[in-house]
Amino acid sequence: MEQVRAIVVRAAGINCDMETEHAFRLAGAEVDRVHVNRIIETPGMLEGYQIFVLPGGFSYGDDVAAGKILANQMVHHLADALRKFIDDGKLVLGICNGFQVLVKTQILPGLAPIGGSDTSQQPVSITNNDSGKYEDRWVYLEPVSEECVFISPGRRLYLPVAHGEGKVVARDSAILDRLEAEGHVAFRYVDAEGRQGPFPINPNGSPNSVAGLTDSTGRVLGLMPHPERFVHRTQHPHWTRRANRDDADGMSVFSNAVAYVKQNL
Repeated sequence: MEQVRAIVVRAAGINCDMETEHAFRLAGAEVDRVHVNRIIETPGMLEGYQIFVLPGGFSYGDDVAAGKILANQMVHHLADALRKFIDDGKLVLGICNGFQVLVKTQILPGLAPIGGSDTSQQPVSITNNDSGKYEDRWVYLEPVSEECVFISPGRRLYLPVAHGEGKVVARDSAILDRLEAEGHVAFRYVDAEGRQGPFPINPNGSPNSVAGLTDSTGRVLGLMPHPERFVHRTQHPHWTRRANRDDADGMSVFSNAVAYVKQNL
């Protein structure tokens, strides 16, 4: 495929859509930012895209729970279109609030059909940070999944987090074990040497230091940190002291996605 097309969803309260659009453009994609209401009106428009993106922010003010209202819209109006999108081999990315939406729709971790499961039995959720407050800091991420197409295996990332509800929790220990055993964990929070640890290494208290999840196909990724906020070297907090480091860790997520589409779709 010569031209990769990504659609970045807009809704009230989302505030990282332009940064996410910029990141995908840097990676070589053609990008449209489209309000969720326009997609609901014409779900068939998704057929013209290969990457579906839910960016960060506070969709609908997170008034019910983080990402819940946007998730309900997707479940009730776009479940069939999104199921087809994924079944067609295309990619889905959710960042921060977008990750919360993917979990509340049960697109992630993908243990139940989209829109076809009992939401009272949701296997995974994302809840309040253990610190009881909004956390805005830089963290290290260790890649775990070798199947997720957004990930460069072995490349530890340094990215910012900015969330009040970022703790990934499973309904019970059996679900948590299943996430690990079936390869759904995409990233873990670690320190600079790759070791797990307490706050602030793990900024929200997620069990097993889970920072991101993928589905069984490896083509859906949700993560709490913001890769779109580190796509230029000058965005690194210590950029003036970094010797010959022109690369920006966040770009790997977007570049890998575009490269996959070019090679496989």
